[in-house]
Amino acid sequence: MTKIVLVDRNDKVLGLKEKFATHKVPVPLHRAISIVIFNKNKSKMLITKRSINKPTWPYFWSNAVCSHPKPDETYQKAAERRLYEELGFKTPLKEVFKLTYKAEMNNGIWGEHELDYVFVGKYEGKVALDPNEVAGYGWIGIKELRKDLKANPKKYTPWFKRILKKLGV
Repeated sequence: MTKIVLVDRNDKVLGLKEKFATHKVPVPLHRAISIVIFNKNKSKMLITKRSINKPTWPYFWSNAVCSHPKPDETYQKAAERRLYEELGFKTPLKEVFKLTYKAEMNNGIWGEHELDYVFVGKYEGKVALDPNEVAGYGWIGIKELRKDLKANPKKYTPWFKRILKKLGV
């Protein structure tokens, strides 16, 4: 059973809660990591389609990896581990900022409330998806992504849109 770390706004640990229970409304604030992967010249971004098995935003497009650190794990180690587990590759990752956000799905059952540490890396090469986590992926040009976000905002996860805004994409 996967445990999620519950925290206050200052990242002080308040306890642990089972993963699915953590994401039911009302969602407690918890630790998370997000990874954004660019190609070498930063003209394209790797985006992933969330697995249909995910209770929060299944089949929505998002940043390369969205996950949670284990109770005894740093944000950096969690990012490195989850990148390899979900997409099958390793590349240096740099923490660029953190943000706190809250979002609720239209069904009123599932949501997010995360203290999200965001990491950025560069990569070009083979991607080996874990189908339990990722339904698909694509490399999209930054200009094309901006246009599609305006035309089809509802196909992207709420945190991805906030991350892109903070990155200036």
